[in-house]
Amino acid sequence: TRIELDSVLRSFDELQTEYDDLAASKSQNKEAEIKLEDLTRQHIATAAQLNAVCSDLAATKATRDATMVAKNELHKKEIAALQFEMSVLKTRAAKIVNDEEVLASTDEEDEAVLKARIEERERRIGELESQLLEGEKVRREMHNRIQELRGNIRVYVRTRPFLPGDGDQQESSIDACPDGESLSILDHRGGRDHQFNFDKVFPPSSGQDAVFDEVSDFVQSALDGYHVCLFSYGQTGSGKTHTMQGCGNDAMRGIIPRAVEKILEQTQIMQRQKWNFKITASFLEIYNEELKDLLFAMNNGSNSKESKLAIKRNRGGKSYVENLTEFEIETSDANQGMIQLDSLMESAARARSVASTKMNAQSSRSHSVFMLHLRGYNEDNGTSVHGALNLCDLAGSERLDRSGVGSDAKRLRETQSINKSLSCLGDVFNSLATGASHVPYRNSKLTYLLQDCLSGDGKALMFVNLSPTVQSSNESLCSLRFAQRVNAVELGKATKHIQYGSSKKR
Repeated sequence: TRIELDSVLRSFDELQTEYDDLAASKSQNKEAEIKLEDLTRQHIATAAQLNAVCSDLAATKATRDATMVAKNELHKKEIAALQFEMSVLKTRAAKIVNDEEVLASTDEEDEAVLKARIEERERRIGELESQLLEGEKVRREMHNRIQELRGNIRVYVRTRPFLPGDGDQQESSIDACPDGESLSILDHRGGRDHQFNFDKVFPPSSGQDAVFDEVSDFVQSALDGYHVCLFSYGQTGSGKTHTMQGCGNDAMRGIIPRAVEKILEQTQIMQRQKWNFKITASFLEIYNEELKDLLFAMNNGSNSKESKLAIKRNRGGKSYVENLTEFEIETSDANQGMIQLDSLMESAARARSVASTKMNAQSSRSHSVFMLHLRGYNEDNGTSVHGALNLCDLAGSERLDRSGVGSDAKRLRETQSINKSLSCLGDVFNSLATGASHVPYRNSKLTYLLQDCLSGDGKALMFVNLSPTVQSSNESLCSLRFAQRVNAVELGKATKHIQYGSSKKR
């Protein structure tokens, strides 16, 4: 009847309203959970870095105290020797001159000479230390230049600080040397130390700003027209995502937000030189050898059907991902551009595949690749550049007995897929190192996607992230040995993607 129909419609409307309210509440709760997780990660990372800095300061104080004691002892010996010389001179002088006033004057002169000698030696030591630091700076610049000409894959190593989940044990198996380029690691199985040298080694106390300072030149290369790839490698729970993405909007920001910020600042400076830049961002993950667009829902809504992604080659032989979402970043207003980036990162974080394991409460179950394409055109001379920045957060290698995922079929498949793709990455590097005629880029989606950057067309840098715990020393040692092989790979001089046009000014 009509009455029953109206009653049913009213009930339906009420249920629809209740459903919409529940959906909105669920969305708000989800947003709150994401913000809480981000704040928690930021707090843990800040506390861990603070503890590492305190440890470093304590070690530095102990070293300087010991150095000061040694210098004091040396000064005492020098004073004793000079006083002995003074005594001899006084004795000789006493035989010639018996005037007490003359002897007193000689004492004052000898003490003044002694003080002057000590001050001169300390000044000279300071000058030599300054020259040593300057020489070390020049040596590093020359080393980087040689590496660039060779096309070597740069390798930076970063040890994370201890976290609450590491337990009470605070004795690190890794010791970063003061030179900033070498480290030693204790193999708890073999009971001996292993020494390694890389382009840069960061101790646990190094902050996100110090890390980015070292890679900022690579980011600048993308603006200059190079294809640049930075990828973060290491076992599960070693700090890869923290290095690449970080958390919050302050000191704990990672390489991705800092890189975009630097590029936006540089484009504004270059605008005064008649350069116009168009910057587009994409974000994808490789999950179980399938490509997933992490920004699809942001552009199309959560209920839209996602198109299948595929790695293709254009007419120039360069790779691209078909159907991948591209968002244009505002370049005229850096603040607006950073707000857009924050939205992109939040959307990608919601879509990325993560899970809890025994080794990491928020373990990435996929490789993620943040891609930034930069196209610039100079109005004055018609020059155009096309650079690209690929920032990869690789899923962590893990052993089933430590991660505890062997009993879960889904997690087991994820682990097998992760380890297989990382093994394929190792095969590519081995082929490049030995100069093999065939390099197996197509054996995995990860290596096929990064083929341009790894085949000599661009610049590549690998961040090796390490856990300081003794229990992880075996995995850390494997990561370092792999990094050592990667560091020896010579890709050749990178190609600069720039076209020169004729000037419009007559």
